[in-house]
Amino acid sequence: MRTILVATTILCAVGLGSCSDAGGPAEPTQRQVAVVVAKPEPLVQGGAITGEVRARVQTDLSFRVSGKITERLVEVGQSVKAGQLLARIDPEEQKADLDVAAANLQSAEAQQTQAQLAFDRQQSLFRTQVTTRAALDQAQEALLTAQASTKSAQALFETAQDTLSYTELKADADGVITARNAEAGQVAQAAQVVFTLAHDGDRDAVFEVVESAFLRPIDGDGTVNLLSDPSQKITAKVREISPTIDASTGTIRVKVAISSDAPIPLGAPVVGRFRYLSQDVIQLPWSAMTSKEGKPAVWIVDPASSAVSVKAIDVAGYETGSFIVKSGVSAGDVVVTDGTKFLRPGENVSYVKEASK
Repeated sequence: MRTILVATTILCAVGLGSCSDAGGPAEPTQRQVAVVVAKPEPLVQGGAITGEVRARVQTDLSFRVSGKITERLVEVGQSVKAGQLLARIDPEEQKADLDVAAANLQSAEAQQTQAQLAFDRQQSLFRTQVTTRAALDQAQEALLTAQASTKSAQALFETAQDTLSYTELKADADGVITARNAEAGQVAQAAQVVFTLAHDGDRDAVFEVVESAFLRPIDGDGTVNLLSDPSQKITAKVREISPTIDASTGTIRVKVAISSDAPIPLGAPVVGRFRYLSQDVIQLPWSAMTSKEGKPAVWIVDPASSAVSVKAIDVAGYETGSFIVKSGVSAGDVVVTDGTKFLRPGENVSYVKEASK
């Protein structure tokens, strides 16, 4: 019985060995990947930025003299006309200065009148040879001095009148009051901003944006619409880009011209949209990106040998679902887009081409 079992085992082993030898070693299969052929394609980019509507011309109004504000006659948001009285400060000090200037002017005019009479008398006496030439010259000098004093007093009087008028703050143009920085009872200093006046007329949409947003040329006009009403779009043109960066925010100011007929109120939040000029770029899907020594790279397939190699690239920008290659990939390169995780440099692959994205 034992002899039969041993013989059966040997036969089974020989049989298994014969089956294995007949099949031979399994040939390795090539890894299959998806690829795309790199080619330049036109790329149109744009952006959306938020800002607010401001008047094209805006002035800060302030008193030209110091004093206590006795009246404030307008509110923020109120429309005003040129020359309209906005506020008034206590004019008692300026009135006193005007009274002093008026008294000095009257005194100077009286002295001039007296000097004129004295000169006329000396001229009459000199013709009759009753007085001397020196006396006449002295009278003439006194008259000239009196006339100069009168002119000086007149100038001081007019200055005092102007100073008194400075106690009233008036609008310098038609517009809307957009800010108020003082109240009745407050002591205002000369040149302290009391009101901000937005002049009627053309308006700007003002945006604070990062510098890189406008490094590339813009394709034509953009559009502006109210944040509360995206459906209403108004064509707008970039009018001014600040040449300096705001040190506190790190942004630049961009002003976009809006017609005064546009139904957008002052201070309204708006969204501006613009498009860059189209340019030809190589754009690849996100799945094509890998890493080489900590830098962005892609896998390239050699069409002649089907061998893959990893190549470092520079990325110009990132889009939704894709990235833009600045350098490292040329037109016609076969780039692996799927199946990159287990690739090794020099490995032969089989690939299926996909449409360029």
